[in-house]
This record gives sequence, C-alpha cells and structure tokens, in this order.
Amino acid sequence: MAELTFRTGQPRWMDMQSRDIDASVAFYTELFGWNAESSPPEYGGYVEFSRDGNTVAGIMPRPDDSTGDDAWIVYLEVADAAATQEAARANGGEVVAGGDLGEVGTWFVLTDATGARIGGWQNGNHSGFQVRTGPGAPVWHELHTRDFDRAVSFYETVFGWQTEVLGDTPEFRFSTLGSGDDAVAGIYDATAELPEIEPAFWDVYFGVENANDSAVRVTELGGTMLEQVEKTQYGRIAHAVDPNGGRFAIMQEP
Repeated sequence: MAELTFRTGQPRWMDMQSRDIDASVAFYTELFGWNAESSPPEYGGYVEFSRDGNTVAGIMPRPDDSTGDDAWIVYLEVADAAATQEAARANGGEVVAGGDLGEVGTWFVLTDATGARIGGWQNGNHSGFQVRTGPGAPVWHELHTRDFDRAVSFYETVFGWQTEVLGDTPEFRFSTLGSGDDAVAGIYDATAELPEIEPAFWDVYFGVENANDSAVRVTELGGTMLEQVEKTQYGRIAHAVDPNGGRFAIMQEP
C-alpha cells in the first residue's frame, strides 16, 4: 500500500454519515470501483472504502434523530486537536462534535467562521488517504464561501495554512494550500454562485477515467447530475449528488 505524508492543515481523510448506509455503499462502490470493509463493532458500523488496496474514504450510519441531506466531511491534519479547537472558537468557529479513538487518533468537526463544516484529525496510526490521484481517488478539496477574506484568515490562523493566491479579481478569487503541482486544497469565493440560503461548504472531487461515462453512471445508480461535464484547465469536471443528497464532484484529470 502507498504511504503518503500530510502537511499541517492538509486534507488527510473524509467520511460521511448516511441515512441509508446500504444504499450509499452500493452507490459509491458501483460508481468508483471502491471496495467496502466494515470496521469492528466498537466503531459503530463504520465502513472504510478502498480502491486497489488503497484507502480513500469512510462512511457510517447517521443517528436516527438527524435531519437533512448526507454530506461529506473533510478532515484536516492537525498537530494538537485541543489547541486547534480552542483556536477555532477564538476565531469565530464552533466545535460541534469530536472524540478520541485511542491509538487510531483524535477527531473533531466544527463550523468554520463562514458557516462551513470541516473536520480535524490528530493522527495516531490511521493511514489517511493512501492515494490522491487517478480514478476513484480523492483528487481535490476546496471550500466554497461567500466570505472569502474571513475564510482565508480562519484557515491560516486555525489550521496553519500558508496560502498561495491563485486569483484575486472580482471575477475569480481563489487561494490554495501550496502552489502549482504542490497545491492540495483551496478556498474559492463563491459569492456569485452560492445562494443566500445555502451555507458555505467543502467541495470534494473524485477522480474518474471518463467524466461523460461517469455522469451517465451517476444517474443510472440513482444520483443526480447538477450540471453537464465541463472542460477546464484542470480537467473535465461536473458536480452531482448521491441518492441521499450527498454532494460531490467528478474530475477526469488532464
């Protein structure tokens, strides 16, 4: 299996709480060619996805009293979970959940200063993503927000991001963690696109071999395409939702 390293603030894992975990597992394994492996009972029905032996994501059942659509949560690498949560509170964030998994690691989920849900992970011995390129891999993560400046400040202060400005015009404002081929996540000013009633969110992109074929497969499996596949300088991209409302994007890399 591959061994990847993670810098401070870098996405190192993501998972989802699903209201219909069997349907979600069937959808994602069929769409991305993932394998699903159940964890021991003490982990509450957690299922880990892998592709060609490399871990890529996880999923677990949602609490019975939860409402709303499913959603992917991205977890950023942190050195000290407690200190990061305190920094988040001091900079306009709100911690909503967390736990200690012993030798595996310590996790938490918070709402950032612009309203987006984001997780943190202080690692023990969990591998995190074991692949970040190619079909079925989590190839990109970016925050879509209406308060760009506040978001950049929050992630620099709380998660230690050292950002690179990719665009700073009224038409396109975008900053990344890392630059060029070394960029691993981004913050996008979505003011012109994000409806006022919709909160900021982290967008997750999965690699596919052929974006057009994958878009067709999304609908065949009960999901919904939100747009047609678009050719960009980063690859062929389209956004979709799974059968339980979970938002994601597909990307056919150049």
